[in-house]
Amino acid sequence: MRVACLVDTTRCIGCRSCQVACKQAHGLEAEETKFFAAGGGYQNPPGVSAYTRTYVSNHEVKTADGRLKWVFVKRQCMHCAEMRCAEVCAPVVFHRTPTGVVAHEADKCIGCSACIDECPFGALAIDYWKVDTPHLRKCDFCLTRQTAKIDEVLLNGKPLSGAALARHKSSFQTPACAKACPADAIQFGPRDRLLAEAKQRIAAAPQSYVDHVYGEKELGGTGWLYLAAVPFDQIGLPTSFPARSEFEEMGAAGRRRGGLWATVSGAAGTLLAGACWFFKRRDEVRNSN
Repeated sequence: MRVACLVDTTRCIGCRSCQVACKQAHGLEAEETKFFAAGGGYQNPPGVSAYTRTYVSNHEVKTADGRLKWVFVKRQCMHCAEMRCAEVCAPVVFHRTPTGVVAHEADKCIGCSACIDECPFGALAIDYWKVDTPHLRKCDFCLTRQTAKIDEVLLNGKPLSGAALARHKSSFQTPACAKACPADAIQFGPRDRLLAEAKQRIAAAPQSYVDHVYGEKELGGTGWLYLAAVPFDQIGLPTSFPARSEFEEMGAAGRRRGGLWATVSGAAGTLLAGACWFFKRRDEVRNSN
C-alpha cells in the first residue's frame, strides 16, 4: 500500500506549525535565516536547508474576479514515483520503501549535489559543516513514526482495542507535520483513499478548487498531493518538467556503470569532504585559543 499526504491549500492558514513539528520530531536545530521576498514569496526561511526539511511558502495571487489573496503552500520532498534524484546519484543514496516513500542513506552521500540540481521542487539540501562528511538532508516522511511499534496502551486500566486502538495507532504513526496542523490542511493515509477524498472535495465545491489534484500524475505520481483554488504554477508548483529522456544519459545506467560520472563525483566528494574537515578543524582550533 502506497501512503501519501493530501495538502488542501484552501485550508492552510500559514501558521507554520508543520515546520515547528518537523524540527521537533527530527531534533533539528534552529538556524539564522533572512526574510525572503523574491518571485512572489514572502516566507522565512526561504527554502529547505540542512536544518529545515519543510517550510511554508507564501504567495500573493490574483483571483478570477481581480482580487488579491494569500495562498500558503507546505513544501518538502515530494516522494516522486520517478526518482530523478536517484537517477543521477552515483553512490546510490536513495531507495524506495514498500509504501512508496523515497528514503535515503545520508552517510552514503558524497556531497556532489547532482540530486539537488535534478530535483524540480528544490526539496533537497546537503549538510557540509556540522558533520565529518557531507550528508544529504530531506523529508523522510517520518518513516520512524510510520514504522514504530505501538506498545500496549491502557485506558482506565484496560488495554485499548478495536476502533480506539486503531485511532491511537493512526495518530502515533502519522507524520509529525500532519499531526500538528491545527487547520486540518494536511491529511495522511493510503494514497488511493486520499486521491478519492480530493476528487470528492472538488466535485462537492467546484467553485473552490482547480479541477486537478496536483501530484496524481506529475512525475509518475507523488507522495504529496495538493488541492488549490488557483493554478498551481502561481503557487510555486511546476506544471511542466524536462522530458525524461534528458535525464537518461546520466540516469540509472550511468549511475551503475562506474564510469566517468561516478569517478568524477567520487573525487569531487572526497575533495569536498576534505575541505569540510579542514575548515571545521580550523574553526575548532581558533575557538580553543
